[in-house]
Parts: sequence; structure tokens; C-alpha cells
Amino acid sequence: MVILTEGDHVWLETNTSGEFSAPIGAVVKQSSSGRILLLDDEGKEQWISASNINSVRPMHPTSVKGVDDMILIGDLNEAGILHNLLIRYRENVIYTYSGSILVALNPYQLLPFYTTEQINLYTNRRIGELPPHIFAIADNCYFNLRKNRKDQCCIISGESGAGKTESTKLMLQFLAAVSGQRLWIEQQILEATPILEAFGNAKTVKNDNSSRFGKYIEIYFSEDGIIVGAKVEQYLLEKSRVCLQALDERNYHIFYSMLMGMNTEQKKLLSLGTAHEYVYLTKGNCTSCDGHDDVKHYADNYSAMKILMFSDSEQWEINKLLAAILHLGNLHFQATVYNNLDCCELLESSHLSVATKLLEVNSLELEDAMTHRSILIRGECVSTPASKAQAAGSRDALVKGIYDHLFVWIVNKINTVINTVTVNNPGKACSSIGLLDIFGFENFNSNSFEQLCINFANEHLQQFFVSCIFKQEQEEYIQETIEWQHIEFTDNQKALDTLAVKPMSIISLIDEESKFPKGTDTTLLNKLNNHHSKSMIYIPPMSSHDTTFGITHFAGVVYYESKGFLEKNRDQLSSSIMQVVQSSKNKFLKQIFHTSFGSASGKPQNQRQICLEGSIKASGSNRQLPTLSRQFKQSLDNLMKILKACQPFFIRCIKPNEFKKPLLFDRELCIKQLRYSGMRETIRIRKSGYPIRFTFQDFMQQYKFVMRSALWQVKEENAHLCCKQIAESVIGTNGDWKIGRTKIFLKEKDHLSLELERDRILTAKALMIQKVMHGFKDRWNFLRQKGAACIIQSHWRGSQCRKKCQVMRQGFQRLQALFHSRKIVKEYEETRRRMTLFQAQCRGYLVRQNQSKRLEALTTIQAYARGMLIRKSYRRKKRDIQRCVGAQKLRFADQQHLGGLTQAKPEAEEEKSERLTRFAKLDMENERRQREEYLKKQKAKTEILNDINMVDNIFAFLPAVLAGQEGPGPQGFEDLEVKQEKLDEFDLDDMSLSSESDEEDDLAQYTFPKYAATYFQGSSTHTHIQRALRRPLLFHEDEVDVLASMAVWNIILRFMGDLPEPRTFAQTSEKHSNSLGKMSKVHLVTNQAVDEVQLTLKCLHTAACIVQSLYVRNMLNP
Repeated sequence: MVILTEGDHVWLETNTSGEFSAPIGAVVKQSSSGRILLLDDEGKEQWISASNINSVRPMHPTSVKGVDDMILIGDLNEAGILHNLLIRYRENVIYTYSGSILVALNPYQLLPFYTTEQINLYTNRRIGELPPHIFAIADNCYFNLRKNRKDQCCIISGESGAGKTESTKLMLQFLAAVSGQRLWIEQQILEATPILEAFGNAKTVKNDNSSRFGKYIEIYFSEDGIIVGAKVEQYLLEKSRVCLQALDERNYHIFYSMLMGMNTEQKKLLSLGTAHEYVYLTKGNCTSCDGHDDVKHYADNYSAMKILMFSDSEQWEINKLLAAILHLGNLHFQATVYNNLDCCELLESSHLSVATKLLEVNSLELEDAMTHRSILIRGECVSTPASKAQAAGSRDALVKGIYDHLFVWIVNKINTVINTVTVNNPGKACSSIGLLDIFGFENFNSNSFEQLCINFANEHLQQFFVSCIFKQEQEEYIQETIEWQHIEFTDNQKALDTLAVKPMSIISLIDEESKFPKGTDTTLLNKLNNHHSKSMIYIPPMSSHDTTFGITHFAGVVYYESKGFLEKNRDQLSSSIMQVVQSSKNKFLKQIFHTSFGSASGKPQNQRQICLEGSIKASGSNRQLPTLSRQFKQSLDNLMKILKACQPFFIRCIKPNEFKKPLLFDRELCIKQLRYSGMRETIRIRKSGYPIRFTFQDFMQQYKFVMRSALWQVKEENAHLCCKQIAESVIGTNGDWKIGRTKIFLKEKDHLSLELERDRILTAKALMIQKVMHGFKDRWNFLRQKGAACIIQSHWRGSQCRKKCQVMRQGFQRLQALFHSRKIVKEYEETRRRMTLFQAQCRGYLVRQNQSKRLEALTTIQAYARGMLIRKSYRRKKRDIQRCVGAQKLRFADQQHLGGLTQAKPEAEEEKSERLTRFAKLDMENERRQREEYLKKQKAKTEILNDINMVDNIFAFLPAVLAGQEGPGPQGFEDLEVKQEKLDEFDLDDMSLSSESDEEDDLAQYTFPKYAATYFQGSSTHTHIQRALRRPLLFHEDEVDVLASMAVWNIILRFMGDLPEPRTFAQTSEKHSNSLGKMSKVHLVTNQAVDEVQLTLKCLHTAACIVQSLYVRNMLNP
């Protein structure tokens, strides 16, 4: 009798008697009066009486808290395995080992287990050193690849929604990170996943991101372990999902992402709206998906295409085809009858024009291709009307063909970018790691041809797993004479034979019936019943009217609906539809169809010729294209060959519940998956068997380091003895290891012990080698540094001596320079003094010469003026005398005439005075008239002359001498040298003078303040200012005159002492005098002095001319 106390863990038999029932774990909460209160794993309390105590049995201690490796479980049964997974799942520990096989439960939530720290933690670690993790599997794949130089593969299997796709992405993430190069090709490989998911994944009832195609990603590595490329192989895309979805399911993600993420302008160009407006997106009555952000996924997909070298035009063409598919789905047909034949017509819709515009085909041709069928009668193609259902089928066939060919083109495009190794270097062999993420086992309420192909692929993978884990291993134990108790396991070879291996297998019959033009789904079902009705695998229909048949798979019985099998298997478009595609002006559409045809069977095909609906024949032959089932079978066979050539790793993904909820554990669902995957048998064979095995030579080569070096060279016939010695020395004689004929067999824990001991010894030897090498290196560095120090010291001492010598040399040079500078300064000062004296004498000579000439000119002017005044006075006095004499004569005549009358004398005197007054008035009038005529002539002459020309005309009688120089004037005064024009000669004596004397002339009106107020510019006055002018006092049109007048004013200020003298050339160039010779300095000073004297004389000459012109103007215009 079992005695239980509070806190004990037990197994409780369940009351259910279902196929997938198993004992449940429980803990004793109370034990009293022969009754036991148990709390089971589901949180339910149950009282167990003494009569039912046999339904309770103790739990092994290893099953209480769970273990990392289920080989260590004491209760090796379904209940123990399930309880271990349940305990760990509730603690968010989703990974568990079964030997080297990883069991992964889908957590349905984000866990912090995949950071960079975790990647670094699991790098270069053996399986079992750390808690179970998918990174450990990925690291062992990478480690074995580099160690054994053998290709690796990781097979990720499980039901739909178990997390296979996410596991594949995590494997890729680890491999890209552990490569360590952060290359562009690694990023491109990672970015291929979002694109494939967008076009190949969809929301189903069981999974929000279900892969509706299979893929095998082969990653190529260089000899240094760096990723150099990759290749993606795709298998069987579910095309029917484009046109039809089950309830609560969606179409492919790309359609919803495009409608949500595309901007308004792009959607307007494609005439797109919302997802609710399109039939193809609403058949499942579901347009949204929780946890799937369509806008973000569209942006991620767009950036991924950029990284994978998709051009903008290619992305736009892809969007056009996707939009055309949505518009084609909105086309509707109406059934009619014509000539007693069922036919249909396309209802008028704007979607047709948009679709034909996007596909660039003729709308009438497309409409005719969908509403008519081409039939071959006696070698001629005859077009017949199609029914409404047939027209809708033709439309759906076109849509599925476009999407399938587009998906194939995208995969090929990705491969051309990331598969640079095999493309650029076809003959170069590279190691590879393959990741197989293929559709899981599917069993829906209604299963069709796609589910048959998917489950057929899972049968192949299950057989590969069984062969690797059970068959080959147990056969090898027998061949090596290892004591072994045979373990029974579920073998699905019979199901595989019934499906594809036997000559009259189900796949062969489907393929054969598809080749007959008159073959139908009914004839196919009859053939299946005839050939497999007695098989244990095949389940025939219940009645003659039933169109379903069943197959017993390794995961259970699945019933398939045979309706539509042949059409889907043929997978061909009608000739009329193909003609429309070929006539399209859309180059991209024609390209994807051509690419798909070229790669239909894995190699280029001949040009095809379309004849019948459902048949595309090669030109010049009657051989038809392979059907879809045949192509898929060939692809699976090739995949199996690749997997068998690699060292496999297995990841079993388990779906904990059907509701996609975290921390919810469905016991029956998990038991079902564990049973079908053979997990119990796997754990048993892993526990009892020896998964690690080496040949004697390989074992010696691997672990010879644990022996003395003298025993390393061993003959081949003694190799098994050395292997035995190594195993006994490390594992011990009581260890669980076996010696066979040609191999040694080890448990995983013993292999881990050997690896750790080998690593310890190699680490110790490596440390010793490093220590010796470091000593040698340090001694060599010391001697090198010592020699370098001696050389540095010698160079330093030499440098110091040379520096001191250089300092002394520079001191003497500075002393010499100082002496020479003082000597040159004295010479310069003496030369300057002499030049100053010479300049003073030159200036004095020039000034005296100029003064004498000015005095001579002024004397001449004064002489002419005095002569003119004297002659004027003389003529006035002479005229007065002549008039007085004449008047006197007239007075005497009058007196004589009057005859001596006493009153005659006063009258004569009065007449005389009147006569003189009249003459005076006539003279004044004549002078006034002559003056006016003269002024008019002078005004006419001077209207076109400026002030300088007037001065030149007045002083034209003077010699052409400028500042005591003959010839042209100095530079800068060329404008003062005007051509002398000869003035008109006139006699000063002929000019009429006023009757008044010089003393009587009134000059008060010609004052300088009045002149300044009249002619000076701005606010300038007649008063003297002691600063330079900003502008000249008088207005000048010529800029040279402006500069000359400013220079005159500056000379006046310097002469008056109000402005300092300008610095001479000798002063300004004193800094540079040390670099010039003595005679050069003298010449420069002399030339500068001469230039200054000439400039001064020019300014004085200009000033004198201006003053003289102003004086003459005032004299002539009183």
C-alpha cells in the first residue's frame, strides 16, 4: 500500500478514456482518515478514497521540478514527458533537450531570450553546458561545420502554428551574428525573410503567420567561417489562397500591407481602396490580424526590397500586378443561354478597365478568354462559350498563375542577390548549413490537394527522422556487435510507400489520371478505390456518392475532398488566357511567365506552344509538362538527397494550445503531437543508445592528447586498445561506453566529459606554449629595446652636441649681423644726411627758379597792365584836352558873334558846359557799347572752354615751361599739358576805358568772402581751417582736377605747419634697408626725392594756374 504525506508528488490516473489521455501530475495537499486531497497540474482539487488509491502512484524525484534533458527523466512515459514540458512552460522555459534534439514550445509572446548577450553566451559552447536554447543548436551546427568540414542541416518540424518560422529566423540571426563580420551579405540574407513572409505567409485558423509554402535556406560559409552567400529553395506555394480563404482566415499579408501602407497618391494611380472593397480579401470575413501591423510590415518590406536590390521600377511593377489581381477578383459574370448552350457574360464594371490597364492587355481579348473555352477537335481549335462557373474558374486560374509566377520570380531575384558564390564561382565548393522550414502537418475540416502534398512532405521528413534516429542507429549497433535491446518505434514507411513509392501509389495514380483529357475526379477516385481499397493506409469513401477518401498518416487519419484534384494537379492555364498574357505589352508580366517556364523543372525548357486548355506542349514533341504532384515529388527527392548528405540536427516545435494564448497548456493536443513525433521512443533510444560514435582512428586523433605523447603514434591494429585506454582513463571502467568492431560508442554525457578533459589539457598545453612564447617574445623585445635605447642615447648625445654648436654658431652670426647692421646704419645715416642736403639744395634751386619765372611773369603782367592803364589815362586826358580846346574855340566864336555883349560871355560859358556834358555822355555810351560787344565775343569764345583752357589762352604768351622742365610734364599731370592755342591779337590801346581813374575804381564788390559764398561747395567758408578737406572748395568735373585741388590744399597746410610732413621713402623702407646694398639705397632715396620735388612743383604750377585764371576772370567780369 502506498503511504503518502502532505507535499508528496504523485501521478493520478484520469477518468477519461480517450485516445490521447495520460496520467496527470498532482501534489498531496491533505492526507487524513484514509482520504487524500490532491491538487493536479490543471489546478483542480480531487479527493481520493482508499478504494481508489490504486489510481495514484508516486512520482520520480526527477519529474518533480523538471529537467533540462528529458533523457534524465525517471518516469520515461508520455505523462512524465508532458509534465516536464508543462512545468518548464509555466516558468517561460520553452526549450528542452532530448539528447541533441531540441523540443520548443511556442510561447505566443515575446521573451527576452534572444539578445546579443544571449548570443555571446551560447557561442562556442557544447550542448548541455548551458540551459537548453535554440542558439545552442545553431552554435553546434556552426562548430561541427568548421570542425568536421561537413555540411550541416537543421530540420525544424511541427504542426502549423508551432513556431517553425520564428525558429528559422532565430537560427539565421545567430549564424549571422556568430560569423562576426557584419557584412552586407548577412544583412541581405536576414532581409530576405520579411519579403518571403509578406508574399508567402497568411493568417489561418491555427496560426496568425502561417507559412503557406516550404523553404530550404542553404547558407554558404568560407573556410574562415564567414558567410559568403545563401540560396532559397521554395516548395509548393498555396495558390488557391489568393482566390479562396476559409472562415476567419486572410489572404496573403502583402495585399493588406499594400492597401494600408501605400500612400494616397500611389493608391490613386492603382485605383485602390480599402480591403473591404475586394472580394479576394473578404472571403474569409477577416481583414485584420491581432499583433500584425500592416503599415509597419509594408515599410519593412519596402526597405528589405531596397536592401535586396529591387529597383523602384520592379517594386512598382509588383504593385501593379497585385492591384490587377484585386481588380480581377471584383469581376462578376451573369449566366445566360445562347443557342441552347449555357454561357455567360461579363457584367459591366470599372474594375475591368483598371485591370486591363495595369496588365496592359486588350480588354475584349481578356473578356473573350474568360467567357470562352478553346477545344481541340480533329486538329483544329474551336472556341465554345463557357458557363458562369467556368468563366469564374478561368479568372481565378489567371490570378493564381500571375501570383505563383510572381512569387517564383521574387525568389529567383533574391537568389541572384544573395547567391553570389555559386553564380560567380560555379566550381568553388563551400561548406553550408541548411535550414528547413516546411509546412507542418495539416488536418482541416475540408482538405484538398494542397493538404495532401503538405502531409506527403511531412511523411518524408518523418521517415528521414525515423531513419536517422531509429533505423540506422539500431542497425549500426547490430553490425558493431553492441549489446542492444531492440526498441520498437512507429515506422511510417508503409504510408510513404502507399503515397509515392509503389508503382501504383496514390501520387502516381493522380499524375496518370491528370494526363488523360477525359480524366475526372470521379474516375480518379474509382482508380484509388480499385488499387488501395484493401490497404491499411487508404480509407475508401463510405458510399458511392461520397467524394472523400482518407489516408492514415503518422499523425493521424486525414480525409481529403477529391473534387478539384486533377485541375489543381495539372496546374495549367488555358490557351486563350496564355495568348492574352503573351500579347500583353507589360514586359514585367511576360518576364515572370517566361522565368517560371524556364525554371519549371529546374533547367531551361524548350519554347512552348499552347494548343489545348490545360495542355502546354513542347515544340516538336508530344511530351507534356510534368504535373504539379510530379514536380513536387522530384523536389522532395532532391531535398532528401541533400539532407542525407548532411549531418542533421532536429528541432521539434510543439503547439501548446489552439487558441494562440500564452501560458495555456492543452494536454491532449500536446500528447497528440508528442506521440506522432515519436518523442517517447526518441527519448528511450537516446537514453539507452549511444548517439556519439567515432571510428578508432578518429577517436585517437581527437582525444590522443589525454595520453602521454609517447603513445600518440599507434599502429592501426592496436587502435582499439588505445581507445579503450583513453575511455577508461577519462570516463572510467564503470562508464556507459562500448567498443565495437570499428567504432567506439559513447553517451552524450560521457562525450561531454571527454570534450571537457580534452579542452582542459589543450588549454593547459596552450597556456604553457603561450608562457614560453611570451617569455621568448619578452626577452626578444627586451634585447631589441635595449639596442634601441643605446642607439637612442648615442643619437641623443650627438643631437645635444649639435644643438650646442648650432646655438654658438647662431650667437656669432647674430653678433656679426649686429656689427654689420650698425655699420650699415651709420653709412645710411650719412648718406641720408647728404641726400637731405642735396634735396634741400635741389628744392631751393627749383623754388628760386620757379619764383624767378613767376616774378618775371608777374612783372610782364604788371607792365602790360600799367601800360594799358597809362594809355587809357593818356587817351582820356588827350580827349578831354581836345574837347576843352574845341569848346574854347567855340566859346570865342560865340563871343565874337555876339559882338562883345556883356551878357554874351555867360551864354558862351553855358553852351560850352552843355557841349562838354553831351560829349561826355557820348563817350560813356560808346565805351559801354564797346564793352558789351567785347564781352559778347569773349563769352562766345569761353563757353566751350573750361577753367584750365581759359588760363592757357590768357597766358599763351608765356613759354611752355612746367616747373622748370622742358618737354612733357611728369606722370599724373598729363591733363595739364593742353595744346596751346594762339589767342587773337588786339591792341590794348583800342579798348575803351572808363573815364574814371584807378583811384576812383570801386573794388568793394569783389571781396573774397562774397566770392567764397558764391562759388564754394557745401558749407565751406572763406575762413582758414587747419585740417584736410574732404572735397575741393570749387566744383570740378574732372576727377584729376579734384585730386589736384586737394593736393594743393594739403601743400598749403604743410607750408603753414598745420599738417605734418609725409613720411619719406627712406622712413617707410627703413625696415627693408638691411637687405639692400649701400648704393642701391642711395639711388632709391635720390629717385624718391626727385619724384617728390616734381610732384610738389606740379601741384604748385596747377595752383598758380587756377589762381591766375580766377584773377583774370574777376578782372574781365567786374
